[in-house]
Amino acid sequence: MTTVSTRTTKKPSVSTKHMLKIFDKVFLNSRCKLPRIDNDTYEVQGKWHEILINRSIPYVKDDDDVYEYSDCDMFATNPNTSYNDLNTPVNTSEKECDKWVYDKSTFKNTFITQANLICGQEIARANANMILMGGVLIGAIAMGVFSDVFGRKKALIVSLFLHIGGAFGSAFAPNYALFVTFRFLVGFSNMGMFMSAFVIGMELVGPSQRVAAGIIIEFFWCIGLFVLCFIAYFVRSWNMLQLALACPTVLLLVYLWIVPESPRWLISKGRYEDANKIIQKCAKVNGVTIPEHVVGKDSDDNTEKQSVLKMLTVPKLLIRTLIIYLNWCVVSMVYYGLGLNVGNLNGDIYVNFAINSSMELGAYLLCLLTLNKVGRKVLHAGTMILGGVACLCTIFTVLYADKSLYWITVVLSNVGKFGVSAAFAVIYVWSAELFPTKVRNSGMGSSSMMARVGSMISPYIADLGTYVEGSFGKALPLIVFGGLSVLAGLLSLFLPETSGKVLPETIEDAVNFGNEDSGSKKSPSNKYYINNAYSKEIDNPGEFKAIR
Repeated sequence: MTTVSTRTTKKPSVSTKHMLKIFDKVFLNSRCKLPRIDNDTYEVQGKWHEILINRSIPYVKDDDDVYEYSDCDMFATNPNTSYNDLNTPVNTSEKECDKWVYDKSTFKNTFITQANLICGQEIARANANMILMGGVLIGAIAMGVFSDVFGRKKALIVSLFLHIGGAFGSAFAPNYALFVTFRFLVGFSNMGMFMSAFVIGMELVGPSQRVAAGIIIEFFWCIGLFVLCFIAYFVRSWNMLQLALACPTVLLLVYLWIVPESPRWLISKGRYEDANKIIQKCAKVNGVTIPEHVVGKDSDDNTEKQSVLKMLTVPKLLIRTLIIYLNWCVVSMVYYGLGLNVGNLNGDIYVNFAINSSMELGAYLLCLLTLNKVGRKVLHAGTMILGGVACLCTIFTVLYADKSLYWITVVLSNVGKFGVSAAFAVIYVWSAELFPTKVRNSGMGSSSMMARVGSMISPYIADLGTYVEGSFGKALPLIVFGGLSVLAGLLSLFLPETSGKVLPETIEDAVNFGNEDSGSKKSPSNKYYINNAYSKEIDNPGEFKAIR
């Protein structure tokens, strides 16, 4: 019970703050503010207002060849300026404006409108999202080390306090510098919370249930996405939305009292008595009888750990590792990029986001039902290629289809999200099984770093349409995401299948892994694990052994 509650209630909190960037940094339709009109609005207030706008703001053609008022320029008029029958100045130059009014039909305001990050400052949005992802990268490294040294629970609690500070700070940030600083802190703490809770949970789950546990946790990520969409629909002001999502995180402070330390970490530090107390308590809750001292010095894991750099010295493993890294980088880049691209799609942003989240939920359900049946390779490569092809097909609907068929672009984008979400879930399991035991920790850590690099790049690709004009600019982000997904998916076919196989322990095992003589099924084990304190599947309680 503790395992489930720890991991599942953390996940929605992390996802709401992580994907909040879709709603708090939306570009709204805008135009220059009329001079000397204090109550100027984007919406036309009447004929008199329309005349003043026509006399002050020039028309420009947008990407769809539709004329609209300029975002950045206004006429340099004076008392002697003459006007034609359309109330447009005659022979008048233009100048840049420094004040704007925004369309508030969907959002009351966003951070973009508060800081006026338009007219040459659009890249500030991508920079802010990159800084958030940079916090995730640094948090993964720093909190990973912290949890190994001081314990999983301490890392979880420290991350929680940092998360609360960053969330509330973001809501009241008065300027761009402070806003991105607090968002960096949110990204840093998000990774610390997720990683610590995930590790605690996985270290308490029996080996036979780890695949299911690793995927089921993603369902609660989706719950967080739906909660975010629901709250964002009713709270249309960016800082109030930040505040509404920050307040519930205070409730997570209850974990100070209910979350146990990881017994495995305690064993690794020689704190056997503390580990025994936690295991006995969990066994009692689950109605299991186990020996009084189920762990001791012989329970410690004495397996020598090595660096993943060892794999880079063997050509075969070097290629395999680079393919794994590429898939981590691309799957993370495309996942977050397609999420950010929701705001660029035609239609209602809330409906698009809800559909996008539903596709992700469906992807995780597919993985849960088929991962052990069809294998890691087929499922990962298939979903990556499916998502990539769907994204690439948008070039035809954007460039050649009528506007009435724009809904096809939305459908293809969601198919892409379905594919990459499934691939993201599979790569966690598959890569952990591909790395031999002695380098698994460093291998997964370095893979996660590559994922964060991909997520830091994704905001710039998602915003390519801002810098590249025309219909091609709208399709360009999906083309880049699709091409990289297909490439990574095809290359993943060169990786060996791991489902039902004896996994490699050493570098030598990894070299031979995937050959015909190494494809045997796992032999049944007669060892018991400390995880069995959480189940009733014990035949001989005297044979407990800590898992390695």
